[in-house]
Amino acid sequence: MTGFRMPAEWDEHEGCLMAWPTRTDLWDDVLPAVQREYAEVARAVARFEPVTMVAPPGYADDVRAHLGSDAVDVTVVELPLDDSWFRDSAPLFVLDGDGRRAGVDFRFNAWGRKHHPYDSDDRVSALLLEHLGVERVASGMILEGGAITVDGEGTLITTEQCLLHPNRNPDMSRERIEAELRERLGVEKVIWLPYGGLLDTETDGHVDGVCAFAAPARVVVSLPDDPAHPDYARMRANRAVLEVSTDAKGRPLEIVDVPQTAFAEVAGREVEVSYLNYYVANGGVVVPVAGVAQDAAALDVLAGVFPDREVVGVPAPGIAYGGGGVHCITQQFPAARPRA
Repeated sequence: MTGFRMPAEWDEHEGCLMAWPTRTDLWDDVLPAVQREYAEVARAVARFEPVTMVAPPGYADDVRAHLGSDAVDVTVVELPLDDSWFRDSAPLFVLDGDGRRAGVDFRFNAWGRKHHPYDSDDRVSALLLEHLGVERVASGMILEGGAITVDGEGTLITTEQCLLHPNRNPDMSRERIEAELRERLGVEKVIWLPYGGLLDTETDGHVDGVCAFAAPARVVVSLPDDPAHPDYARMRANRAVLEVSTDAKGRPLEIVDVPQTAFAEVAGREVEVSYLNYYVANGGVVVPVAGVAQDAAALDVLAGVFPDREVVGVPAPGIAYGGGGVHCITQQFPAARPRA
């Protein structure tokens, strides 16, 4: 894959890819509320760029009913699905210097075989790439998109807690994992953080609840200000690694802290809504919120990080109940253009 590189999330998109939630064994009685939240996320993203919503066969009319007649920039496509976390099961797109696109189809095993079945989700990348008319590049490594953040200039950040977990690629060493990331995503440097979220038992510590590149050499970091928070010390250990790290171009990293945290009760269970789990769209940033006082302050921090984009909060406690946020249910489809 000579010359291909995964672009940054803030680069121009042709659109956004999502998948419709139908898995009753995951959502139980919360499913109707979750479907409303997915629809609201899709409408929010569609204000900035077109959305393609993949739904299981037979669900297209239901999706359109939830979206409403005003969601004109959301297209529904029916493909076999098990689950609805497209950050993790959809392709990761790469571009070469001439703007040619390809989709890297990593293997997917439902976060270490936590949910069954998952064979349709393991196959959906190939079907989606065929639908989009994009070249498919297969990888035998298990990797979810929520486990990485890239700057588009050769730097990738991940967590040891997730990528080195034995339920993903037990036969691959850290060095072999790095080599595959370099080969498939055009990565030149990998920064390994020790921790994901302690409460993130679903994904085993995805980085998209921990930190995210927001610009070259600029990283937004979750840093809970409450000493009682289970990640108070863990996130400070992550930050300490970033403080002494440089990117692939040798630049030190500017770190922006998000001290706010948010919890909500859903179906009798307390869940954490991660402000870091946002989606960067063309001209906008769609952020999960919990309907608590901290929401406004967190949105203000992110508005300072993205001064040229409109920051929009979307209620997402139901999505958090399933183990994720706005970033987890979206996947950017980059525009085909030559790299600067």
